[in-house]
Amino acid sequence: MDIQKPDDIPHLFTNAWNNRDADGIASLFDEDAEFVNVVGLWWHNREDIRKAHAYGLKTIFNESLLETRLVRVKYLSDNIAVVHARMRLSGQTALGSTKRPASRNNIFSFVTHLTGQGWMCASAHNTDVIPGTETNIITESGEVRAVDYRGR
Repeated sequence: MDIQKPDDIPHLFTNAWNNRDADGIASLFDEDAEFVNVVGLWWHNREDIRKAHAYGLKTIFNESLLETRLVRVKYLSDNIAVVHARMRLSGQTALGSTKRPASRNNIFSFVTHLTGQGWMCASAHNTDVIPGTETNIITESGEVRAVDYRGR
């Protein structure tokens, strides 16, 4: 794949996601790329990234829609750039008593570099945006909760 600009990567990721194309997602990444998802699962190479997305797109996100809303690029050099993308995910598969999961907003960070075949992604990190919160806390019972310390 010959990606002309680093800011094309989030759009190509979104397109592959919406087409349930785990191979297309994986093709954006270096062979030894790193990927951290929203709950901290961490994959260390293109094939593991492909397998994880193939599973997710079949089981968890089989009717989802991912939208790229805002993309910003910070060039670190002529051939290295960090790309941040604000995205919105809707249509996640129902689970248990949650029959219609609400849409989620997230921010992707892609570390990209220019190769002889165009721009590639060396690393990606996906973070859910939880409005009105500052951080997470783990309760004594082990429950993870998003919290806000400002009103304390």
